[in-house]
Amino acid sequence: MSTDTVQAGAADEAAERRREQRGWYFYDWACSVYSTSVLTVFLGPYLTAVAKHAADADGFVHPLGVPVRAGSFFAYAVSASVILSIFVMPMAGAAADRTGRKKPLLAAAAYLGAAATTGMFFLDGDRYLLGGLLLIVANASLAVSMVLYNSYLPQIAPPEERDAVSSRGWAFGYAAGSLVLVGNLVLFTAHDSFGVSESTAVRICLASAGVWWGAFTLVPLKRLRDRRTPAASAGRASAHGWRQLAATVRDMRRQPLTLSFLLAYLIYNDGIQTVISQASVYGSEELGLSQSTLITAVLLVQVLAVGGALGMGRLARTYGAKRTILGSLVAWTLTLGAGYFLPAGAPVWFFVLASGIGLVLGGSQALSRSLFSHLVPSGKEAEYFSAYEMSDRGMSWLGPLLFGLTYQLTGSYRDAIISLVVFFVIGFVLLARVPVRRAVRDAGNPVPEMI
Repeated sequence: MSTDTVQAGAADEAAERRREQRGWYFYDWACSVYSTSVLTVFLGPYLTAVAKHAADADGFVHPLGVPVRAGSFFAYAVSASVILSIFVMPMAGAAADRTGRKKPLLAAAAYLGAAATTGMFFLDGDRYLLGGLLLIVANASLAVSMVLYNSYLPQIAPPEERDAVSSRGWAFGYAAGSLVLVGNLVLFTAHDSFGVSESTAVRICLASAGVWWGAFTLVPLKRLRDRRTPAASAGRASAHGWRQLAATVRDMRRQPLTLSFLLAYLIYNDGIQTVISQASVYGSEELGLSQSTLITAVLLVQVLAVGGALGMGRLARTYGAKRTILGSLVAWTLTLGAGYFLPAGAPVWFFVLASGIGLVLGGSQALSRSLFSHLVPSGKEAEYFSAYEMSDRGMSWLGPLLFGLTYQLTGSYRDAIISLVVFFVIGFVLLARVPVRRAVRDAGNPVPEMI
């Protein structure tokens, strides 16, 4: 084979890889609008208001006969959605690895989540139970789809490209969130001009996120390729999801440093996810900020997160992903501490806080994903990313639960928000103790020059 033929083949392979990467970015573009518009901005305050409308004279609702303070219902619903995710993600990861058919599973999860989100248009009056149910379905579907989405990363990007590819994916997501939030802000603030009530405007914003999610999922479904495995094992995939998870955990015991990283990530990411989901509730209920102020603040987070994700990706090339993540955890801790002392009714200081979150949000998550991809043994991407996603979303019920319980016991959202500092402090200590170079070697992967 001539040198020209080899070079042409390498060029074609690189072009195909870039095409897949571009398609992969678009799932972040598709689903991140749900995380931004629904989970971060509108659903928390709106579902809390619906629950309060349905509450008794003491301020409690009674789902399944259990007394729950209306202000805690949203946080508990998030926790319930994550617990459900724990049951379905292992089956998705096992099915993907055993059959090699990631795209059909990704499509099923994405469109179930998109349909549930679109159905939030019908959340009005005192239908807090409908809101909780749709939230649980949408969140669990997103978690399953992210197992499959993340498992493509080691297949479409060689080790030296993963920090950059992962960071670009997050940047795409934040860019989409920013774009849609601009439209949301226009509709919400000028709802009278559009001839709709404020409640209807919120429900349109919620539903439009589902439509966006479903529409742009078509791009990755067209461009990503399945790497099929022998069909003989396909019939056992879903039946052995939990057995596969148990086998994955046993396998990880032979990769103790990978397991140590997952434990650290489980802790600090729980704090990140809780801040994202509860920030709007804190801003509206504790600080007395208007919905338009909250939308503007989250829009600021999205815009800065694009630059933050790309900027921290560049820092990782200089200082390594681990050190960059550790620095972001320090920033998260300081940001929460500042949030506790924010004066009520002062949007300027809330915008300053939002700026701090935006600068570290995307990078800390993107670099965690790319760092973990180096710790995954070849051929076990989906099952290991199933365990990762359980750390990312599947185990992120402790933070909302702590937030909800703290508020239920103290009646103070300030106490609830400061309680989350513990996740960042413990996560920092655990991550600092992981020797990542040795972890990459133990997984049988080449060690990048800077990690």
